[in-house]
Amino acid sequence: MSAAAVPGLALALAVGLTACSSASGSATGANAGAGSGHPVSGGTLSIDIASAPLCLDPQNNNSNGNTAVSRQLVDSLTDQDPATGAVHPWLASSFKVNADATQFTFTLRSGATFSDGAPVDAAAVKANFDSIVKLGAVDAVGSSYLTGYQSTRVVDSSTAVVTFAQPNAQFLQATSTAALGLLSPASLTGSPEDRCQGHGLAGSGPFVLKSSGGQEIRLGRRAGYAWGSSLWKHTGAAYLSEIDYKVVPEGSVRAGSLVSGQVDGIIGVQPQDEKLLAGGSVTELVRSTPGVDYNLTPNTTRPLLSDVNVRKAISDGINRQQIVSSLLSSHYKPATSILSSTTPYYSDLSADLAYTPDTARSLLDADGWKPGSDGIRTKGGVRLTVKLVYPGVDIPSRNVLQLVQQQLKAVGIDAQLDGLPLNQLAPAQNAGQYDLLWFGLTRSDPDILRTSYSVAAKNRAHLAAGNPLEQLLGKQAATVDRTQRQTLVTEAQKQLVDQAYAIPVYEQVQFAAFGSTVHGAALDGSAQPELFDTWISGSH
Repeated sequence: MSAAAVPGLALALAVGLTACSSASGSATGANAGAGSGHPVSGGTLSIDIASAPLCLDPQNNNSNGNTAVSRQLVDSLTDQDPATGAVHPWLASSFKVNADATQFTFTLRSGATFSDGAPVDAAAVKANFDSIVKLGAVDAVGSSYLTGYQSTRVVDSSTAVVTFAQPNAQFLQATSTAALGLLSPASLTGSPEDRCQGHGLAGSGPFVLKSSGGQEIRLGRRAGYAWGSSLWKHTGAAYLSEIDYKVVPEGSVRAGSLVSGQVDGIIGVQPQDEKLLAGGSVTELVRSTPGVDYNLTPNTTRPLLSDVNVRKAISDGINRQQIVSSLLSSHYKPATSILSSTTPYYSDLSADLAYTPDTARSLLDADGWKPGSDGIRTKGGVRLTVKLVYPGVDIPSRNVLQLVQQQLKAVGIDAQLDGLPLNQLAPAQNAGQYDLLWFGLTRSDPDILRTSYSVAAKNRAHLAAGNPLEQLLGKQAATVDRTQRQTLVTEAQKQLVDQAYAIPVYEQVQFAAFGSTVHGAALDGSAQPELFDTWISGSH
């Protein structure tokens, strides 16, 4: 199969991307400030973000906060239309996929270069994929997209053939993600630590890293850039001269700075701050992001969480609608599966995620857990206490989890919240130092379930090898027939929910906002800010 835009392996979807002006409340399409005069070149776009990226190397991180910055530095072989799910050309001017999705042929566009001057050629594609596979556990997300990778053959300077040992239905969509964004071969020789700091990091993207460190990151426009995605609105270099990211942890301060005109944009609008935005002329970009919903994933190797009845009781004891109604906003939805409703192959399992506290109590009663004097249950002298780990900088999550804590206490479960600094969170995840892990992940392909829960990937639930879910996750990644893949992905979602290997709570939302002088900002297929087409009124 070959095409300029391929919806087949990605499955077209409606993603619910909205852009609205707080001043008027009217829809304005998918771009901030669309239709506001003629674009002009120049100017610095100032953006406040919640936390400093721990890693600027897109191949070595899986955080939305990190990728919001690093996405501007690297191009990908393909791009994904956020409105349809179709895959379009980017660095690859065309691509072909064989019948069983074991071989992908990319024809590269001519003239593209990395910021260190090296050409974006087939040899660079090979060097990147070989390097990502070698990174292995360090880059579990990117390497998991390359599961079964055999080789990249350089046919000539503009043709690369990527071959897998078995069908890899998700790979074409994966080539649109920042995790498989291309870096200069020279960049690949640096240590993972140096690359995360941005040392020697050379992508082919429309912006380059000018400085980073502390509470500010500055990007500059790439001179001579002329190989943008076919989905973008203009050709040539980016309009903006610079992008200046500043770390402002307090959400209300970020929102207030935008409304007062002190900054041009903010990424990560917190629900409680949405009313602040209504007081100013700002454009909001809001999307219920595809991928894994915000959820509690149990470590099934822990004594208490190895019991399926305890896991199910936790799920039954969570009132998802109350969380959304009381703490979030109309932009948010209660989880109805482990996949968000904007993800390809999503299945509605809302009946299985209903709030049934009496069922939770019955499960625990039958399991021998008896309420104590303070309401928390005990069995054999053991208190039903679980450690819940989450990113400490994430204030909305903390608020949600405090309500979850109250809801679980009502059925006799003591959830102890442990908000970890970002630099401690990943090590704790990898070491399994939690009973319950709070997280959500963005990707517009259901294979995100495999990368999150497969024994061969992140295995966040710490499932044992040979579990029934493992077979489903492997088969869906190797199945190119849409109907068959839907069946497999549906069953995988059901197993995750039925066995409470994952306890979904609500759908993730990407929420960015920009001032009235900012035009053309958008969210891409992965719900990351796309700033190539962005321009500022009055810049020169």
